[in-house]
This record gives sequence, structure tokens and C-alpha cells, in this order.
Amino acid sequence: MKAVTSFMLFLGTKVAPGNAKQSSSNPSHQQANSGTLSDALVGSLGDQSFSSNLKSFTSNDLKNATKNFSSDNLIGEGGFGYVFKGWINETTLSSSKPGTGTVVAVKKLKAQSFQEGVQPMSWPTRLQIAIDIARGLSFLHSLNANIIYRDLKASNVLIDSKFHAKLSDFGLARKGPSGDGTHVSTRVVGTMGYAAPEYVASGHLTPKSDVYSFGVVLLELLSGRRAMGDETIGGAQGTLVDWAKQFLGDGKQFSRIMDTRLRGEYSKKGAQAASLLALRCLYMDPKNRPTMVEVLAELEQQQTLQSSPQAKLEHRIKTLTSHKSHNLS
Repeated sequence: MKAVTSFMLFLGTKVAPGNAKQSSSNPSHQQANSGTLSDALVGSLGDQSFSSNLKSFTSNDLKNATKNFSSDNLIGEGGFGYVFKGWINETTLSSSKPGTGTVVAVKKLKAQSFQEGVQPMSWPTRLQIAIDIARGLSFLHSLNANIIYRDLKASNVLIDSKFHAKLSDFGLARKGPSGDGTHVSTRVVGTMGYAAPEYVASGHLTPKSDVYSFGVVLLELLSGRRAMGDETIGGAQGTLVDWAKQFLGDGKQFSRIMDTRLRGEYSKKGAQAASLLALRCLYMDPKNRPTMVEVLAELEQQQTLQSSPQAKLEHRIKTLTSHKSHNLS
């Protein structure tokens, strides 16, 4: 059988001719990175439609963009494959000279690591990822310098082969307010669908801006849907937050946001607590949002409760019942 090679491409930033910066990433530092949270969420969405505004690249296109996957352009290796740096023309999206146009990252999957038919992440895995993210943000916010991450989104969360999560890409991070300051005034940057509304409206940045973004990512983990552009929540114009808020505060309705691919195999109490936490993170008034330290403590408490022998037994019974019902249907 003829071997098939699979690729994934991620857009980067525009680089002027002669000003390309070589990546400082050391491949040895990337060994544990198998992908991003965005990859993992999309990987489990095989039955959902994607936007038609996608550009198809041939194998030759990607070879030209990366200088035939030159080892000089290798910037990382994970459990699923290798990541190469390349360049494409911003207008035509065709390959361009090294150092000109838009920088892209091209993932070349290993033959044994095709990501088709990826199983959805289990509820305990999603909870652990949320805890890892919260711990990272808590660490940043707790520093004397009070670092605000400013660009939390699924694609900036790296996940290794064991689904341990770490924050990446600190290019937009800023020092938080000092002294009696309540915020930092800055140019609005970030990603639509994740950025806090008060930050988008005024440019006032606080640690609570990160809390809002965390609420969006937590919703993605709960629902298996993307923050924006998901066909199941209104397509290109729909946002996950607007869609989910109608269900989050209702104890009888919250299950409507849960990822159906979990087939009910999750702690109802734990998922409801997580959904209410997401709602608090998404409050319009940032003063009413919890701190990331509080968020982390609450998530860790839920993890402890769900790890108790009684909770494990209840989960096992629910899983067996779910599998039996699924096989009979």
C-alpha cells in the first residue's frame, strides 16, 4: 500500500524581506509537545462541518514553502510529527522566498500518527487541562510583576502526548498595573471570541481580562465547540459565549452545552460546577469575576471530589450503562 503523508499548516505573522527572525525554539525543548488544545478539540469534531473559507495546499506547495522540509527549518518535534517553519505570500498564499511574506508552521505527521478518528477527550482529561491552564495563569498573576497573558486561546495551549497542558506564545504578555493603578492602558490586540469585552471597548487591561478568556476556553472544553465560527452555534458570526450563556445559569439546561461525544460519561455535579465557574469568569463586570487563584482552587477541589472512591464507582456504573444503551441503539 502506498504511504500517505499528512500535513497541518498554521499561519504566523507577517515578516518583511530581510527582517525574518530565526526561531529561538530548541527542538529538544519541544519533545513533549504533540499539538495544541485547538488540535485536540478539532480532532474530536470529525462529524462537524468546517468553514468553506479554507485554502488547500498541495504537498509541493508546502515543500516549496519549507525548502523541502529542510532540517534548517525544523522548529519542533512532538508525539505526532515534526514542525517546520516556512513562508507564503500574504496575498496569493503561494510559497515565497525564505524571510519574506507570512511565516507559517507546517506540521508533518509521522506515518504512524494519523489523527483521523481521534477519540474525544474524556471528562477527567478536560478537567486536568483546565487545571493546568489555570495553574499557569495563577502563576503569572501571582508574580510581583503581575504578568497579564493577554492572548489565552485554545491554539496557544500546548498539549503533550499525555495531555498535560502548558501555555505558549507570550508575545502579547504585559506587566500588570502597579501601585494604586487599576489597569494598564494598551492597544487592543488578541483574538476575537476570547478577548474580554471591557478590554476590547476601552483598551483597559487587567488580570481579570485573562479570567474572561479562561472562561471561554473552559466553555470549549465543556462543549467541544470552537469559540467562534462553529456551525452549530451560528457559523462565522456566532460566538460560543453568546450561545452558551442562555444555558449556563440553569441547572436543568446546562447539560445542553456539554459535548455529546462524551455520551454522558462525566460527573454531572462536577460539570455543572465547571459550567457555573465558566459563567462567573464571563461576567461583564470584571470586578465580579473570580481571580485565577480562586478558579484554580475550585477546579482542584472538583478534581479531588471526582477522584473519591464513591465518585469513581458512580462513574463506572454510568459508563457501563451508557455503553449498554449505545450498543442497543
